[in-house]
Amino acid sequence: MKPTDKQQGQDQKPSDQQQQQSGEGQQYGEGNYKATRDYNKGVKEHMENHDVEREARDAAPRTASEEKEMEEAERIGRGKSRGEGATPDGNAAEPDK
Repeated sequence: MKPTDKQQGQDQKPSDQQQQQSGEGQQYGEGNYKATRDYNKGVKEHMENHDVEREARDAAPRTASEEKEMEEAERIGRGKSRGEGATPDGNAAEPDK
């Protein structure tokens, strides 16, 4: 049995709807291997060409109050990553005391 011309065309090239559903041709989203390669290349180049130890020291808190502020910001950020602590307007909710 020989496939029809219509079936052959579908085997050779997916329809626009199939491409949209599979994400084929998109630049963003899961499976974006080019973005991953670009990111990894940038990290590698930065590590090779910069003094990351000095950058880490420069980013460290200089006072106890600055350290506390940074820890609080990190706590809020971690909570948001778990879906906690954010209000509908996108601002951090006040912590429960």
